[in-house]
Amino acid sequence: MTAKILDGREVAEALRQELDAQLQSFKQRSGVTPTIALVRAGADPASVSYAGTIERGFVKRGMGFVPRILPETATQAQIVDTVSELNAQAVVHGIMIQEPLPRGVDPAAIIAALSPEKDVDGVHPLNSGRLAQVAPAGRDPGVGHYLVPATPAGGLEILKHYQVPLAGQHAVVVGRSNIVGKPMALLLLRENATVTICHSRTADLAAVCRQGDILCVAIGRARMVKGDWIKSGAAVIDFGVNFADGKMCGDVDYDQAIEAAGMITPVPGGTGPVTNVMLMRNVLDAAMTQVCAGGS
Repeated sequence: MTAKILDGREVAEALRQELDAQLQSFKQRSGVTPTIALVRAGADPASVSYAGTIERGFVKRGMGFVPRILPETATQAQIVDTVSELNAQAVVHGIMIQEPLPRGVDPAAIIAALSPEKDVDGVHPLNSGRLAQVAPAGRDPGVGHYLVPATPAGGLEILKHYQVPLAGQHAVVVGRSNIVGKPMALLLLRENATVTICHSRTADLAAVCRQGDILCVAIGRARMVKGDWIKSGAAVIDFGVNFADGKMCGDVDYDQAIEAAGMITPVPGGTGPVTNVMLMRNVLDAAMTQVCAGGS
């Protein structure tokens, strides 16, 4: 059996069409251009490259992009002041803090300085807390507005686009980061999946992975999950971005997994393109919420 490819580029294109329609409608009604501000200290090559990708994507869609680049020597107080300044700017609707932060800077302090309404990475305690408390799909959410990290939100969109059954299925999430693993588990739980979270210290990790009808991997180790870790016919979402032997690869050994899984995302071309669109959607969502709250 060869797995069906879950093509992130196809999903991203469908989402972009929806986004463009919503964006144009919002801009015509409000006269507001949804805008993201990107805060970075230093010139880490990977961060600079990713910022360029974000800028090109936003400009192409007719959205705003405001870079705020600080020196690598920036202090925690300087970064907090920058974030606070952007919080107060009505023309900025979303703020993204790029890592790595300078040595000695506490990431939690920077996140705490963010306005939750502008936290388009979905990492502020208010946003993550509401995601944890939201009611299952189909019911009144029971919480206020919140933003979800773009990467796991994109993973869920891929599953839905390809009509992968979620309710009642056993989903195994490998990884427990605040930006991917934990929110992905909560999103799947909201869709009425039965969710197991595991990680590098899980006893017999391979055996746990083999239980998953849906296997989502975000552990940050190149090709760690082997083909015989995957339940026959499972849907595999690989969030990994690694470089091995001069090539980009995921956390799943794709060449092995494609023979075991029923569906799988490739790397590249899987979750990455969808993540970028979901970030744009978060900024539009944030702008709509802020304009509505302002009475415009």
